[in-house]
Amino acid sequence: MDNQTSVMEFVLLGMGNYPSLQTLLFLLSLLIYFVMLVGNILIVVLVVADQCLHTSMYFFLGNLSSLETCYSSTILPPLLASFLTGDRTISAHSCMAQLYFFGSFATTEFELLAAMSYDRYLAICQPLLYASLMTWKVSFQMTAESWLGGFLVSAVLIFFLSHLKVCGPKAIDNFFCDFTPLWELACSDASMVQLVTLLLCFLTVVFPFLSTLASYICIIAAVLRIPSSVGRQKAFSTCSPHLTVVTVFYSTLIIVYMLPRIPQLRQLNKVLSFFYAILTPLVNPLIYSL
Repeated sequence: MDNQTSVMEFVLLGMGNYPSLQTLLFLLSLLIYFVMLVGNILIVVLVVADQCLHTSMYFFLGNLSSLETCYSSTILPPLLASFLTGDRTISAHSCMAQLYFFGSFATTEFELLAAMSYDRYLAICQPLLYASLMTWKVSFQMTAESWLGGFLVSAVLIFFLSHLKVCGPKAIDNFFCDFTPLWELACSDASMVQLVTLLLCFLTVVFPFLSTLASYICIIAAVLRIPSSVGRQKAFSTCSPHLTVVTVFYSTLIIVYMLPRIPQLRQLNKVLSFFYAILTPLVNPLIYSL
């Protein structure tokens, strides 16, 4: 037998470097989770209850709020439990499950944000054709494809990742099971996982990002051609909340995964991960409500 053993559980280092702040972090995280749940659920209830909001734009928004409720619920309840009990261990199966659902919801959000930007593009750049192009059937199909695509892509990634042999230190320097910290613990050949990840990232992150970018370039160009300032303000107000959400989500995500994985930047990386995984779902209801 060799001295490499498969790891059956991990330790999430998270914010464990600050034991005196655990109670404060627990109360802060609990408050964030409560406000996020209330805000997103109220948006869903409002969209369902108000007949005036039964349009494609608010159908997408209701799905985004539902998605972000699930998104944060994969991370915050275990994090709250660890603050309360001090137990930061997580089994390998639980870690894979958390990564699967987190990856599924994150991938779905990329595709859903792209669908929402296309909806705004049609509304502003093709207003006369909007009703015939963005029907309820089209809206439902785009939303269903976003959810289904997210779960399928994450399943493929988890399948390849779960076949890696993890040896040595079992500490994950994050507050949840994320892909990069897990991949760094692998001691077997990860070239296939890297290739699959690169391909999936292009399909589910880069392509939706380019689609969203192209939609907003066309939107901004169309808005600038409107002669009256009132008309420009009205047109831009319909897409400015979505543009804000897209900017916050993508900018923090790019910084987190593009930052070099060096010791000096570990804490910054965790702070930014906390921002895009937890604070973004919190501020989105505030942005859309305003």
